[in-house]
Amino acid sequence: MKPKKSLGQNFLTDKKIAENIALSGDISKKDVVLEVGPGKGILTEFLIKYAKNVIAVEKDHELFLFLSEKFADEIKNGKLILISGDILNFDFATHKIKEGDYKLIANIPYNLTGLLFRLFLETGPRPKTIIFMVQKEVAERVIARDKKESVLSLSVKTYGTPKIVRRVSAGSFFPRPNVDSAVLAIENIKSPFKDKSGERKFFEILKAGFSSKRKKISSNLTSVAKKENISKAFTKLRLDTNTRAEDLSPETFLLLAKDL
Repeated sequence: MKPKKSLGQNFLTDKKIAENIALSGDISKKDVVLEVGPGKGILTEFLIKYAKNVIAVEKDHELFLFLSEKFADEIKNGKLILISGDILNFDFATHKIKEGDYKLIANIPYNLTGLLFRLFLETGPRPKTIIFMVQKEVAERVIARDKKESVLSLSVKTYGTPKIVRRVSAGSFFPRPNVDSAVLAIENIKSPFKDKSGERKFFEILKAGFSSKRKKISSNLTSVAKKENISKAFTKLRLDTNTRAEDLSPETFLLLAKDL
């Protein structure tokens, strides 16, 4: 089977790394694991080994048929639920999955990284842990290795605690990608918002704050709030009006969203 470029397929070929990914999720026999795009099943094998059961969603029908044969016994005994379809259409209710009921572990197509973060962190039901193989640069941006935050890093940190588990060289995949990768874990996942309106307000403030990186955040926020309200909020939170968005924590943005 040839990898399909249209689906962003780069198959992991190193079994030691696959097992390391599974183990980094601290899986027990009580855990249900959701896997996005199992590919040829190199990671799936270890998820099945350590978890109570695995739900794997594969968009590529050829790979679905391959996996159906490869894991026929595991499917028969209920250890693996294999679904042919797009993860964006996954029905949590059908599988009786609720908030915090599962762990999400996957080697994902890199072009879907941002979309999958939004799907599982903002939309829900949220997993208790996410383990994603992503581009190394993306992982470093999420944890803000340079101490400078971004919309991506703050969005993730608002819901959980990210950390890089390990780096993975491009040579561990077929076909070989142009970049190195990293295993990114997001733990302690929960929503700080009481309702959807509060969540929408937070992201409105967050995106406005980063609308012009060269400008101070107090200037950027004038697109969504009155100057006098911004001044009051900054005084209340003891923020310097010359502060840039990249220097603020997710906690500070949450407080700004409440006050503006």
